Amino acid sequence: MQKKTPDYDNVFKTMKMKHKRLFISVINDTFGKNYSMDAKVEILPSEGYLTENGTTDGSKDIEEQISDFVIKIEKEVYLLECQSYDDGSMAIRIAEYAFIVARQFAEWDIGQATIPMPRFSIIYIKRTEKTPKTTRITFTFPDGQEVHYESENVILEEFTRERIVEKRLFPYIPFYIARYEKDITSEKNIENAAEDLEYFRNEMIRLHKKGELTDAEIIDLMGFVNTIITHITNGNKSEERLVNIMGGTVIETLSEKLIRKGKEAGKAEGKAEGKAEGKAEGKAEGKAEGKAEGKAEGKAEEIIEMGQEFGLDDAAILKRLQEKIGLSLETAAAYLEQYGKQLV
Repeated sequence: MQKKTPDYDNVFKTMKMKHKRLFISVINDTFGKNYSMDAKVEILPSEGYLTENGTTDGSKDIEEQISDFVIKIEKEVYLLECQSYDDGSMAIRIAEYAFIVARQFAEWDIGQATIPMPRFSIIYIKRTEKTPKTTRITFTFPDGQEVHYESENVILEEFTRERIVEKRLFPYIPFYIARYEKDITSEKNIENAAEDLEYFRNEMIRLHKKGELTDAEIIDLMGFVNTIITHITNGNKSEERLVNIMGGTVIETLSEKLIRKGKEAGKAEGKAEGKAEGKAEGKAEGKAEGKAEGKAEGKAEEIIEMGQEFGLDDAAILKRLQEKIGLSLETAAAYLEQYGKQLV
C-alpha cells in the first residue's frame, strides 16, 4: 500500500512490534472487551498481495497491499488499519485484508469450508468532511442472500485527552497532535498544542510512577510523539518548543540508546586496553570488559537522568539502579554522584 505519510505508519508499526501490550486497552475500548493488561497477546503476520493500478500515462503500476495490524488476544483475532487520510478504496481493502486473515483460521473438508472473519476497525488519525463513521461491507451471493459486515471507525479527533488517559489508550497519544497540524504548519497559535503535550507528558510520568508504564514504554512513547511533531513541523520555528516538552528529540528508543552508548564506551575502553597489552587476547578481553562496563554505565546514566526528570528522590534512584542493573549500593552511589550533579 502506498502511504502518503510514512512517519505515521512507521510509528504505528514500531509500536505494535515493540509495545503490543499497550494495544490491549485499544481493543477493549474499540470492541467493548475487558481483557486484562497481562492477557496473552500475539501479533500475527501481516500478509499481503499484489494489485495492479492504472497510472496517468496509461501504464500499469504494481503495488503491494499489506494489512496494518493483525492481533490475537486469547482466542479472538482483530484487524486494525491505521489511516491518516480519507481513502475511497478503504472498504474494499479491509474486506480483502479480512479475508486474508480469515483464511489463516479457516476449517475445511470435502465439499465445505468455514471461514471465520475477524473483527475489524479503521483508525483515522485525521478527519475531513468525508471521513465515514462506519465501514460497511456487504457480501452478495448468487441465491440472493446478503451478509452485512460492519464496524465503527475510530476517529481520533473525537477523543479528548482526558478520555485517552482515562481509558489508557496510550497508542493514540503520539497521533493526538495531528489535530493541530494546520496551526503548527502555518506557525500560528500553538498554545493549545503545547498545553495538550504538557498534559500527556505529566500524565505519562504519573502513570509511570504508578507502574502502569514501564521505563521503555514511556521513553518510547515520548520519542514517538516527537517523531510525529518533527514530521508535521518539518523544521519550522515551532519544532524546538514542541519537541522539548517531551524532553528533547528522542528518536532512538531506550534500548537502542543504551546499546549504542554501551558499544561506544566498550569500543573505546577495549581499544585502549588492547593497545596497552599489545596482544590479540588483550584486545578481545578489553573489548568484552569495556562493552560490559560501558553498557552498565550507560544504563545507569539513563536511569539517573530519567529518575531525576520524573522527580524521584536519591533513595528511589539508588534502589532502581540496584534492581535494574544489579549494581552494588556503593557503585550505584558513585554513579549517582558522578551523573546526578550534571542534571537539574
